[in-house]
Amino acid sequence: MISPQATLAVFAGRAPRIHPTAFVAPGARLIGDVVVGEGASIWYNCVIRGDVNRVEIGPRSNIQDGTVIHCDAPRPDGMPGGRPTLIGADVLVGHMAMLHGCTLRDRAFVGLGAIVMDDCEVEGGGMLAAGAMLTPGKRVAGGQLWAGRPAKHLRDLSEAELAGHRLGVAHYVENAKAHAAALLAIDA
Repeated sequence: MISPQATLAVFAGRAPRIHPTAFVAPGARLIGDVVVGEGASIWYNCVIRGDVNRVEIGPRSNIQDGTVIHCDAPRPDGMPGGRPTLIGADVLVGHMAMLHGCTLRDRAFVGLGAIVMDDCEVEGGGMLAAGAMLTPGKRVAGGQLWAGRPAKHLRDLSEAELAGHRLGVAHYVENAKAHAAALLAIDA
C-alpha cells in the first residue's frame, strides 16, 4: 500500500517502481530510479533519491523512519557507472540511518542513526551498530558487529542476536500490514 500522503516523483524519465505488497508510509519521498520489493516497508518521512543512479530495496526489507538513501553518479575518475545503493532481502535499516552508494546484502542490519558511505558493504548477517559510521570502501563481514565513528570490528554476533534480527524482519513485515490497514481505515 502506498499512502496518498507519500510522494513518488519521476526524475529524468524514471519513476519509482513499488511492489503492490510493499508499504510506503505518509511523508515518505521516493524520487527517480527506485525499486521497492515485495513485502518491503518504507516508513514515515524517509527520503530515497534515485536521481543520479538507482536504489533497489529487496523483499521484506524495512527502511525505518527518517532514513535518507542516495546513490553516487557516474564519474570519469574510474567509476564510469557510479555506485547504486543496493539493499537485499530481509534487511533491517534503523531509524534515521543514512545510506549512500553502498550495498547491504540479504539479512544485513544497520542500526539507528548509522551512516554507510560510498563503496561500503554490509554482508548478510553483518551489523553496523547504532550511531556508527562506516567510512568509504569498508566491509562488514557476515556475523560481525562493527561500531564507532569511524566504525571498527567490535566482536562477532551470537546466534541469539542473529535470530533476533530475523524476528525483527518478521515483526516489520507484520507491523507494515497493521499500519497500512490503520491508514486505510482513516481514509475510509
